Amino acid sequence: MSITENGHFPRVVIIGGGFGGLQVALALARKPVEVLMLDKHNYHTFQPLLYQVATGSLEAESIAFSLRKNFDNQKNFKFRIAEVTRVVPDKNIVETTIGNIAYDYLVIATGSTTNFFGNKEIEHNAMPMKSIPEALNLRYLMLQNLEEAVLKKTKEEREPYLNFVLVGAGPTGVELAGALAELRNHVLCKDYPELDEKEMKVYLVDFLPKVLGPFSDEGSSAAKRFLEKMGVEVMLGMKVAGYDGTVITFEGGKTIKTKNVIWSAGVMGVIPEGFSKDVIERGNRLRVDKICRVADHPNIFAIGDVAAMITPDTPKGHPGVAQVAIQMGKNVGRNILHLLRDEPTDPFEYKDKGSLATIGRNKAIADLGRLKFQGFFAWLVWMFVHLISLLGFRNKIIVLIHWVSSYITYNGGTRLIIRRYIKEAVPDQEHALPNSD
Repeated sequence: MSITENGHFPRVVIIGGGFGGLQVALALARKPVEVLMLDKHNYHTFQPLLYQVATGSLEAESIAFSLRKNFDNQKNFKFRIAEVTRVVPDKNIVETTIGNIAYDYLVIATGSTTNFFGNKEIEHNAMPMKSIPEALNLRYLMLQNLEEAVLKKTKEEREPYLNFVLVGAGPTGVELAGALAELRNHVLCKDYPELDEKEMKVYLVDFLPKVLGPFSDEGSSAAKRFLEKMGVEVMLGMKVAGYDGTVITFEGGKTIKTKNVIWSAGVMGVIPEGFSKDVIERGNRLRVDKICRVADHPNIFAIGDVAAMITPDTPKGHPGVAQVAIQMGKNVGRNILHLLRDEPTDPFEYKDKGSLATIGRNKAIADLGRLKFQGFFAWLVWMFVHLISLLGFRNKIIVLIHWVSSYITYNGGTRLIIRRYIKEAVPDQEHALPNSD
């Protein structure tokens, strides 16, 4: 492995400190390369538990971990807080908010953001939940609306503050719907004795005919059954037409008065400027080859939600789940070393380890290959897998303590309004910037 012309080891720049970006950096540990990671936050977010931050069950710090601390023993690793504004492949540089940065190899691990499918009204009025700041915004909005409901004199006045509509019945929507149902069933009467829990409604809406679309029919049916038993109104085959901040309208004319609409109906890749439309696939993803190399760019890789590896076996690319990003990250790290040594590369092969989703207390769905089960044991498996996947021993202990406390008392979390959430007059554009999801 040769040293570059400037007398330094080859520089690998990784944009994004999510699941995929971490694995690339770890694969290059103790290798004769310089690793530079860029992210607009200085922490890694464990996204599968964002919904518990949004509902006040966990504090944000317990699902975030310092990127610098995670790599404090990796001598060839450096980190910078920066937002990447453009990639200039012809010059092998990335333009950022801290200046231009040169690279020998570039890995784009910028993840995805919420997709509102071009509906600006919904984008402005509905609440996304793809990052910790967004989860906290959602928490404060929901708590503020519960406080407002206490002040209203009639049921009609309270209705929009107590109706919660979740659009998108994937894992995020299902888990959040279950968490809100549990909050209503076990916490509302304790925190807000003035309110009648029967007035708080939780709706789960999806255009598709099933919840947890990627799961097995058995798992999907069980999830729907669990939700309905908990009091969630599941509305399938329903398409949202608009949401003005007070009333959500569906195609066909049905409306619901609500000030709480959470949007998880779709995602799209976050791509820095600088790439031709010819290499961008559906869902705003970069087309990559069998080693995750961006088409027509021999030293640029894309992994995770922002990568579209189109093959006969994966005509729509791989699913946007953490395991894809993790496995792609490991593969890219190894292949960069192969390329530097002029060795044959290893094509990426995704090994599906199964899917898990929790609906609430003692209720979860587990599709693990041929092994499919639901209920209490699936819930234990879900908790174990998520607990061991958290970064940092301290975070694992804190989350475990919170979970045990919530299970015993039926009243976990503090639900504090540390700052008020105020909707801006114009749509927030933060979601359009590269992130680390």
